Amino acid sequence: MRKYLISAVAASAVIAGTNSLYADEAAAKRWIDAEFQPSSLSKDEQMGEMQWFISAAQPYAGMEINVLSEGIPTHGYEAEVLTKAFEEITGIKVNHQILGEGEVVQAVQTQMQTKRNLYDGYVNESDLIGTHSRLQLAYNLSDQMAGDWAASTSPTLDLDDFMGTQFTTGPDGDLYQLPDQQFANLYWFRKDWFDRADLQDAFKAKYGYDLGVPVNWSAYEDIAEFFSKDVKNIDGVDIYGHMDYGKRAPDLGWRMTDAWLSMAGAGSKG
Repeated sequence: MRKYLISAVAASAVIAGTNSLYADEAAAKRWIDAEFQPSSLSKDEQMGEMQWFISAAQPYAGMEINVLSEGIPTHGYEAEVLTKAFEEITGIKVNHQILGEGEVVQAVQTQMQTKRNLYDGYVNESDLIGTHSRLQLAYNLSDQMAGDWAASTSPTLDLDDFMGTQFTTGPDGDLYQLPDQQFANLYWFRKDWFDRADLQDAFKAKYGYDLGVPVNWSAYEDIAEFFSKDVKNIDGVDIYGHMDYGKRAPDLGWRMTDAWLSMAGAGSKG
């Protein structure tokens, strides 16, 4: 019975039984030329990385990995294109299944509760970082990459090059997930209103600091209160100090806790 949820999908590679090293390198060159352009690396540097994958794959000949993710274009590309490239270059077969977001969360939860290995790897929300760090049912990547997985961790893997590792690092300071794709949190506001001298003066007189894009949650509340309760109407139009999304949706709750609260500096470590 496998205890852990997350496997080193991106760090391991194998060579299929009949493929030669030359054939693997030929496949790698083909993918580099046809698909993996443009790149911040030269083609020679890309080929050097591919040769490392081919070599590191040898102890895992014949391995097959099952991965689950939700259906967004990023994961569709991974499932349809990158798995094919990975298999042709290394020989490892990745079965990348795509389901709805709720079904992915349900599968993760079921695997954690039953400790039955439904999938080897999940592309799951970084919201689960607290769960993973508390339950210790996902591999601790910091420990594994420095320990048992050192030989199968790419020497060119640059964690500082990932956007969002602060959201996939547990309160213990260890990394449990590698960011796969990122949603941008945006704060839209009426700059013409914020630039009005009368509103700037009224805001500063009440709150003691300049009206501007909020840098913490209390400022966000102050701005919403100011426009909702003090200003109320601009150019004959009733205004409101806050809106998040335009319709009811089941994800609205965690958009508030993840996007707004974290953006405004009120993230919880516990």
